[in-house]
Amino acid sequence: MEQGPRNRAAIGDLERRLLLIVQEGIPLVTEPYREIAERLGTTEEQVLAALISLLERRAIKRLAAVPNHYALGVTHNGMSVWNVPDEIAGEIGRRLGQRDEITHCYRRPRAPGWPYNVFAMVHGTSREEVMAKIEAISGEAGLGGYEHDVLFSTRLLKKQGMRVRAQSKAARNAQD
Repeated sequence: MEQGPRNRAAIGDLERRLLLIVQEGIPLVTEPYREIAERLGTTEEQVLAALISLLERRAIKRLAAVPNHYALGVTHNGMSVWNVPDEIAGEIGRRLGQRDEITHCYRRPRAPGWPYNVFAMVHGTSREEVMAKIEAISGEAGLGGYEHDVLFSTRLLKKQGMRVRAQSKAARNAQD
């Protein structure tokens, strides 16, 4: 598993204001980019050009619908954790990350009393479904011989993706 890109894409004022709008959801209207342009005081072409630029610079990964899996009945979440040798953890993580059943996968450092270094989230409509998926993944990925556990969510405390702030921290500090 590789870390994300280190080159942070600087964004301009129009791009920041655009992200503040689209991160809350693209308007469900016939011409959403025209409506966004009107809210920004610019043109639809400039909105589309800015979104394309953000995508090309990898400042954003994609524009997509985000289903509420709880509303769809997918209410059980199991973070499967494995203790695999460090020298193969990257390869194991890449293989796990390619699986449709896994929504996110991480390599993390071990800690005293915590031997696990590969983490992979699996969702399902029941605890049994999640456990069956993890058992299949473990067998197919050759992880059966490694110590592992599954941590189930017990309560949703917050569910939100990363948000862009109205103003960057650097800009706020510069004003002080």
